[in-house]
Amino acid sequence: MGDSANTNGNLDPGVSIRNGPVGNGDVEMEDAPDGANARGAGKRKLRASAEGKSYAEPESSEEEDKPLSKRRRTSSKKQAADSDSDDVPLAQRSNGTKPPKASETAIGDESDSDVPIERKLSKEKAKVEEKAEKEAKATQKAEGGAATKKTTVKKEKSAKSTANGRKKQANGIKKESSDEETPVKAGAKKTSKSVKSEPATPAKKGKDKETPVKEETEEPEDGEEEEEEEEEEYRWWEDPNKTDGTIKWHTLEHNGVIFPPPYEPLPQHVKMKYDGIPVTLEPEAEEVAGFFGSMLNSTHNVENPTFQKNFFGDFQEVLKKTGGAKDPQGNPVEIKEFSKCDFRPIFEYYEMKRAEKRNMPAAEKKALKAQKEAQEAPYMYCLWDGRKQKVGNFRIEPPGLFRGRGEHPKTGKVKTRVQPEQVTINIGKEAKVPDPPPGHHWKEVRHDQECTWLAMWQENINGNYKYVMLAANSDIKGQSDYRKFEKARELKKHIDRIRKDYQKNLKHELMADRQKATAVYLIDKFALRAGNEKGEDEADTVGCCSLKYENVTLKPPNKVIFDFLGKDSIRFYDEVEVDPQVFKNLKIFKKPPKKEGDEIFDRLTTSALNKHLSSYMPGLTAKVFRTYNASWTFAKLLKEMKPGGSVAEKVKAYNDANRQVAILCNHKRTVTASHAGQMEKLGDRIKGLKYQKWRVKQMMLDLDPSIKKEKGADYFKMDEDLDEEWIKKHQAFLIEEQRQKITKKFEKENEKRAAEGQEELKPEVLEERLKVLKDMEKKFEKENKTGKVEVEGKNPTIEKLENNILKLEQRIETMTLQAQDKEDNKEVALGTSKINYIDPRLTVVFSKRFNVPIEKFFSKTLREKFEWAIKSVDETWEF
Repeated sequence: MGDSANTNGNLDPGVSIRNGPVGNGDVEMEDAPDGANARGAGKRKLRASAEGKSYAEPESSEEEDKPLSKRRRTSSKKQAADSDSDDVPLAQRSNGTKPPKASETAIGDESDSDVPIERKLSKEKAKVEEKAEKEAKATQKAEGGAATKKTTVKKEKSAKSTANGRKKQANGIKKESSDEETPVKAGAKKTSKSVKSEPATPAKKGKDKETPVKEETEEPEDGEEEEEEEEEEYRWWEDPNKTDGTIKWHTLEHNGVIFPPPYEPLPQHVKMKYDGIPVTLEPEAEEVAGFFGSMLNSTHNVENPTFQKNFFGDFQEVLKKTGGAKDPQGNPVEIKEFSKCDFRPIFEYYEMKRAEKRNMPAAEKKALKAQKEAQEAPYMYCLWDGRKQKVGNFRIEPPGLFRGRGEHPKTGKVKTRVQPEQVTINIGKEAKVPDPPPGHHWKEVRHDQECTWLAMWQENINGNYKYVMLAANSDIKGQSDYRKFEKARELKKHIDRIRKDYQKNLKHELMADRQKATAVYLIDKFALRAGNEKGEDEADTVGCCSLKYENVTLKPPNKVIFDFLGKDSIRFYDEVEVDPQVFKNLKIFKKPPKKEGDEIFDRLTTSALNKHLSSYMPGLTAKVFRTYNASWTFAKLLKEMKPGGSVAEKVKAYNDANRQVAILCNHKRTVTASHAGQMEKLGDRIKGLKYQKWRVKQMMLDLDPSIKKEKGADYFKMDEDLDEEWIKKHQAFLIEEQRQKITKKFEKENEKRAAEGQEELKPEVLEERLKVLKDMEKKFEKENKTGKVEVEGKNPTIEKLENNILKLEQRIETMTLQAQDKEDNKEVALGTSKINYIDPRLTVVFSKRFNVPIEKFFSKTLREKFEWAIKSVDETWEF
């Protein structure tokens, strides 16, 4: 892909101009060649397969070339989603919303903000790809030379051994891997970045799906325990004998799971109303009514017609099973219409309980927290091959209403309470099996050493399996992440060959191979997800292999518009320029008799695509391309970085690079509803610092009026964005802020006194302390009238005041950088790239190379998750 624009003024193929000008997506292009988008022009040879689309691997090229049917029909099997994408906000699909204009979404300098950043970064992406191909060839050449040398030495030794009359023997030494990769075992199972690191073995095949779990954090109880842990630390990433074998553990001990508490019935006076009449429900039905009633403030759910329909259908079934509802006189009430149901009394009750919990004294909150931690302590850790490992989530999910992601067809359905009889425990044969709750028994107890889950059960909504796994900072989870990024590093040695092959196969005479090459091109160039088969009852999201006729619009000479719902039902809209042959192929793939609802790649499945990719490298799938492209791009940007200045400026430089990666990899998100409010608050904080700076300057004049001549009148002027109305509001805010600080400090003192058995301070003490607020009010009123500020503090000097101004200016600069960073990132999911796609070792390299604390990039949970990365590399490491 070249660096320069082509002669007709268009961008090079592979350049994304997402969010650029958009025509009417429903109207086909008038100047399109015959058959490009026309639905009635011409006829096409009948496809060989008229019935179901098979997902079995083709046995031969002839079989593979046969077209598959246009509709996929599978079970409700659902592939495991990416694990940490939950730390990224989800967007609701807006029906009928037109694609945004470039000027509304572009990120960049104000002077060229109408140019999407994708276009600005296209040349840089082309250079990165060119460098990747060169390095791949260099690596292959270096490894080829080393392999040849080893082979020659081995032959010489063998010849010498034979000449001496001895038998030829294997030397018993494995071939050494290069210092930039870890050997990948042929046929090794693919590791997911979700919770599981290998397929589980549930009772029913095809339904196993593991759900990401929240990481628990706990500090060491004392310094001695922490020191002891450090002494026993197992640096598994430095263990050359640690492989991804089938046996995951030899001994395993744990205490099982914690079930949610039983339902507490509502007070007698709190009842749901039907047609204005309070009705009495049996506890099971009342609990379901409470699921809906407790979340009336979540309007995007409870006002969703699908959510309402699914909930009401399940609610009626529970009512029927439990004997229905009764009015105050005990007469049966048939609940037929959702619109007549009034859940507000239930909502008001739960809101009251939530307010009570919020307003609970800190000491009581602390005591409840300690009690909960004591109850959960036995479940927080397990013994894995004799080593203490933290368990990720040992709590069984409570019952409630299913939300789903995006426009899920089952949103609103009731998630039933999980019973011990549904839970399978996985534990060592010699270990004590944890006791189930009294009166219950486990579904099954297994001793499966090939699995890394401790317990599992099947939820009732989609029939998916839920798993209790080790925490993210455990050895097993760390090894899974490590293998994922090492596989991406290995891809750099093969990327040039893969790209050369798919470019050649874009013109392959077999349509199946041509579709395969086109799909790999799109996945590599535009970071499309491969796409998995969907059942009728699953959200209608698509990826590359499952693109439908209506998801792709062609605009000659070589422009393609993608418009579909991607992962998590986030709308993917991208207008790109592609290789002329790719455009020609897509035009062929859309020829009649294809129509809306038909698949573009009707001869290709995700499994067939991944099987093809694995021929280049063991374990290579379409998913690895996203990790490779993200990590490789960031690595090249890192080499070119020379950020200086403050820590805030360096952090912004890191985020700028991260944002480029996120945009190049299409890690988008919709602007959150709270973004505008957050930016307004941040702007007010910056203005507040400017106001403080102005007050300090006025204090300088009060201390030494002659300094005005020395500094100049402009130095003491107030910033233009500070007006009288805003200043009065800010002064009121400062007074209220001070009131809260004084009150909170007073309450903490009383809590401490009560804990120590001392007499609490009387309310009069608080009133006395709050008198300072009246002095603040009088001072602000005087300043507003006179425009002068009296000097404050002990022994003030001009030098001290100038130092205060310098500190305020540094804070203003830092906060302004943060505000710009936040605004730039409003449509980009930086967390997705940083956590899931950019090798965490690259972030560690940045941290060490530019002396920025790793805490600026990784939270405590992420530092535990990526401990292996933090401890295994220095600033010289390269991807």
